[in-house]
Amino acid sequence: MTETILITGAGGNVGREVVLALAAPPGPATATATATVKAALLPELVTAWAPLPGVTPVAFDFLQPATFAGALAGVQRVFLLRPPALADARRHFAPFIQAARAAGVRQVVFLSLVGVDRQPFVPHYQIERLLRDSGMGWTFLRASFFMQNLNTTHRDEIRRRHELYIPAGRSRTSFIDTRDIGAVAARVLTESGHEGRAYTLTGSEALNYDQVADIFSAELGFTVRYASPSLAAFVRSQRQQGTPWGYTLIMALLYTLTRLGTASVVSPDAAQLLQRAPRTLRQYVQDYRQAWLTA
Repeated sequence: MTETILITGAGGNVGREVVLALAAPPGPATATATATVKAALLPELVTAWAPLPGVTPVAFDFLQPATFAGALAGVQRVFLLRPPALADARRHFAPFIQAARAAGVRQVVFLSLVGVDRQPFVPHYQIERLLRDSGMGWTFLRASFFMQNLNTTHRDEIRRRHELYIPAGRSRTSFIDTRDIGAVAARVLTESGHEGRAYTLTGSEALNYDQVADIFSAELGFTVRYASPSLAAFVRSQRQQGTPWGYTLIMALLYTLTRLGTASVVSPDAAQLLQRAPRTLRQYVQDYRQAWLTA
């Protein structure tokens, strides 16, 4: 029996990798994917994903409930990703979770946050509670910091200023590659036995940002320095760059938690689910090297 999986946020770093993992040969023979994106991105992704077997892009927006029914039609499983700008769980996610249950969805795989069970003030905690109470099967992927944040959010400071401007102090972070998250998500969406489970997804090493800068320096051929700004200086810098307040505050909160050690945990869950070691930060920098070398 073929099942249809709805992937929210399919135009982003993680959602895209879930789509690719589901579509990659040999691919799961029992699943097709409905990939949700903002309507403005739809024409672009219809063309980009045309060669991918079993993938159908569909317009969707958490802020437009009228898009829910079309996106959920015939869907049995959902990959749920919180867009960074949406922080109010009951306002922005409860209506969709209720619509998913009414549509007959059996399992929701939610991309959550490492250590979230001890952080009731972050949106992911509240979304997890909504899913636990929903009556649907749930699986939580509690991921550490994405490596790909370094070629998106922090790309220009590395490329132009040759520095990492991050308020993490001397703390360590067990970065994980979004490609590995996508592979894990594809597995738990297409095989039984993962409902009611919370997995902590990290890399196999916890690095401080001086070590991260050293890896970048060795791989890029120029010196990258770790600048450890105060939280206030970081917030000012983000606002000067035009980063929205909501996203700036979420980043400030996450880096504050990082300073307290919440991102340093190294878990075996990713390796067990991938059946191989997670990618290292050095592998990631090698693979994405051109992102910091081109204009």
